[in-house]
Amino acid sequence: MEGPAREARPEDGAGPAAGREDLSSRIKEQKIVVDELSNLKKNRKVYRQQQNSNIFFLADRTEMLSESKNLLDELKREYQEMENSEKTKIKK
Repeated sequence: MEGPAREARPEDGAGPAAGREDLSSRIKEQKIVVDELSNLKKNRKVYRQQQNSNIFFLADRTEMLSESKNLLDELKREYQEMENSEKTKIKK
């Protein structure tokens, strides 16, 4: 399972619609991670993938769940800000 602390993806320069779609897919992905971690039995082991490598390290399940929820909240906030800024541009 991929860890929640992912590197931010650069924009492809295709405009705000592409950025919003990318953010939307990342939110869906993160919701799945949170759901999977929430439904694990207490004695299950969780591993975090080292960035840019195929190495995995044992991680604390509750810590990973907390980090995943925080990342999901950040992504949702970023998506909402993007939506609000686009609505503001349309009004002008």
